[in-house]
Amino acid sequence: MQKFFLGGRLIFGPDARSLPVTLLLISVPSIIFCIFVARHLRHRFSPYNAGYGIMVVAVVFTIYVLIILFLTSARDPGIIPRNSRPPEEEPHHDSSVPAQARNRHTPGRQFPRTKEVMVNGMQVRVKYCSTCMLYRPPRCSHCSICNNCVERFDHHCPWVGQCIGLRNYRFFFMFVSSTTLLCIYVFSMSALYIKVLMDDNHRTVWEAMKESPPSVVLMAYCFIALWFVGGLTGFHLYLIGTNQTTYENFRHRADNRINIFDRGCPSNFDEIFCTKLNPSKNNFRALVQEEVPRPTEEAKAEDVGGDTHPKIEVDLENRQDLLKISEQHNIEEGIDLSKISRRQNDEENDSRESNDPLRSTLEADSIMGINHRASLTMTMIRSDPEPSSYGNSSSEIAADSHTNSTVTIKEAGRLFE
Repeated sequence: MQKFFLGGRLIFGPDARSLPVTLLLISVPSIIFCIFVARHLRHRFSPYNAGYGIMVVAVVFTIYVLIILFLTSARDPGIIPRNSRPPEEEPHHDSSVPAQARNRHTPGRQFPRTKEVMVNGMQVRVKYCSTCMLYRPPRCSHCSICNNCVERFDHHCPWVGQCIGLRNYRFFFMFVSSTTLLCIYVFSMSALYIKVLMDDNHRTVWEAMKESPPSVVLMAYCFIALWFVGGLTGFHLYLIGTNQTTYENFRHRADNRINIFDRGCPSNFDEIFCTKLNPSKNNFRALVQEEVPRPTEEAKAEDVGGDTHPKIEVDLENRQDLLKISEQHNIEEGIDLSKISRRQNDEENDSRESNDPLRSTLEADSIMGINHRASLTMTMIRSDPEPSSYGNSSSEIAADSHTNSTVTIKEAGRLFE
């Protein structure tokens, strides 16, 4: 993320730590040049003390380059403000996108990845940025380092620690071209000092170079730097003349696309250097307002139907209780059926010996116990602990069985409710 200073007046990129390195790479060679080269050339040009001008030009040129570097690195490159809510367009659901990825930015909704807009009478496809929750304007791209969408995105420069976009591209080109000119100036003046040493005492090149090693170091340093800043200057001159960005140049060259923004070389240079820069779309000095959290789908469901979690827990507990009751009844059923079988055998033996007139009633009760299963057997166990108790009347047994079976059915009904 960006780094802010002086209450939001200065904005730097996330890799602004590389900026001091760039400052040293520019200022240290200039200081060495002023001390070991320009100082000795002050009196070499006697008319009007023109030698002092060599040092003055070097100092002013260096200060100018550092100011341009500061303007490039410490200003808004054209960051587009993010939306706190998705755009008001008809979304569509995309089953190929994981639910977690959809809920991270646009909960429950997936917007079309691209849409068509008209630019200079031609259709241009713009992409939807799920991070910033907006459709990027033409020539806009999302910087993965700054994590922002930048207008007329050119590239992210690590040497200035900032994205290069619509609002600082002009200063970036001035910085690169000025650094190129500074390298050429230092290289030329160092070579001139070597030539002066050769002419004074009729020395060879090697002898003059041995007498002024700093001049040799500066020439080598500027020669190497020119391959980078000089080549970069030439490349951006080509981009400005064709109205392209670095990002578009690499992408369009691979896709063989037509550049619809090219208006001719003079108009393209006029657009870069003579067009008034629009103010920043961000007020970095304003107070941050806390956003109201957007309700999720689960929260909406809870608001409509109440809290469903306690109900689910109660249902699970009831199911577990019913399973336990069912298992217990199955076990008791097996035990009771065995008791009924033994009881029937005992009653048959007793009836043969005593010719009990209640034999038919007992057989009917045993058949009823098999049909009513667990409810009747539990009633018989409670009402008749011993076989001898069957001496009671059949009407009392039938009444007790009907009452207890009714209570058991009502209890089971309440459990399932």
